[in-house]
Amino acid sequence: MKKSVKIIVICLIIVAIFIAIDIINNKVEQNNINNNIIDETTNNINNNIIDETTNNINENYISNVVNKNNKVTDNSSIIECKEKVKQIMSKMTLEEKVGQMFLARYPSSGVTNEIEDGKPGGYILFGRDFDNKTKSKIISELENNQKASKIKMILGVDEEGGTVVRVSSHKAFRSSKFLSPQEIYNKGGIDAVLQDSEEKSGLLKSLGINMNLAPVADITSNTNAFIYKRTLGQDVQTTANYIAEIVKNMKQSNIISVLKHFPGYGDNVDTHTGIAIDERTMEEFEQTDFIPFQSGIQNGTPCILVNHNIVKCMDSTMPASLSKNVHEILRNKLNFTGVVITDDLAMDAVKKYAENNETAVQAVLAGNDMIISSDFLAQKQEVLDEINAGKIDIELIDNAVERILSMKYAYGIISD
Repeated sequence: MKKSVKIIVICLIIVAIFIAIDIINNKVEQNNINNNIIDETTNNINNNIIDETTNNINENYISNVVNKNNKVTDNSSIIECKEKVKQIMSKMTLEEKVGQMFLARYPSSGVTNEIEDGKPGGYILFGRDFDNKTKSKIISELENNQKASKIKMILGVDEEGGTVVRVSSHKAFRSSKFLSPQEIYNKGGIDAVLQDSEEKSGLLKSLGINMNLAPVADITSNTNAFIYKRTLGQDVQTTANYIAEIVKNMKQSNIISVLKHFPGYGDNVDTHTGIAIDERTMEEFEQTDFIPFQSGIQNGTPCILVNHNIVKCMDSTMPASLSKNVHEILRNKLNFTGVVITDDLAMDAVKKYAENNETAVQAVLAGNDMIISSDFLAQKQEVLDEINAGKIDIELIDNAVERILSMKYAYGIISD
């Protein structure tokens, strides 16, 4: 009898052990299921957040710049812009996309051939391009250039007034040069400056030019500084108010404004001829230089130009135009979602800071959407080579092109 009891007890213990093991396995399996559900749910949530954030960034940019025919922006125009850009990009080759990223120096000859071969996003014209030409000649020339381009181009100039007057320095286009904003402001205040801005935009628009690389948003109180005469010559808040009004004024005139020279020139030397090193602290930039740029961003400027200064508090080794960190500050700290453009890569200050002199490649990797280039075809090929070698992500190119085309659509350069 005792032996039978022992056997029964042993059997019960064995059964209990198997039941316990089964329970433990079920719990582990359930935990794994739960963890998988949590992981999948978390991933879905994160992906949705990323998608929604990306869409919001794109929509915020589009809503800032979509002002086609001076109409008030609404959801339908934002959707229309996104759909149009998506449609255009779906038909573009990689070569065409990279071409859009270049604002090339206007060639002295063979323009239509270069347009057909290189497919640039646009051209920047300088004083020489207006020499010995009439208004009708320029109008006809630029119209023919636009016809030669599959995707209509940005045609830009620096017409700041004062010392930088590519168009009005020629009497065939205006009886006298535009005065600097500083001179006009000192004589007649903001109303006079706005009237002058309207006249500039009207002249440029009449010629077929759709971008003015202005206004200068830099600040300095040093009257001997290189940039001083090109600034408003006023304090931070007055300059910020001026930038806000000019951006709105140019938007109403349907001329693309380009704030320059981010992150701020200060008292630095001319980077056309050599490197400038800025020793100021981040706090100084936040309290002065950034404020006019923030004012322009809040009022819908579609484009910001980055200078070639080495700003040590942001990047101690690279010029701002080639610095990823500087571009991240512009995007993430100042929340700019528009088109970022380099200063001219032909300037001496920037040439030695890119490997194998491939400044355009470095500029793209830093986060620029458009590149001002005096060597367009060669630099475009350098960028294409790096993409094909897997060194530049195609997503970087697509994001830049989307911003460029959205800006073009917003200002009526491309349309239905």
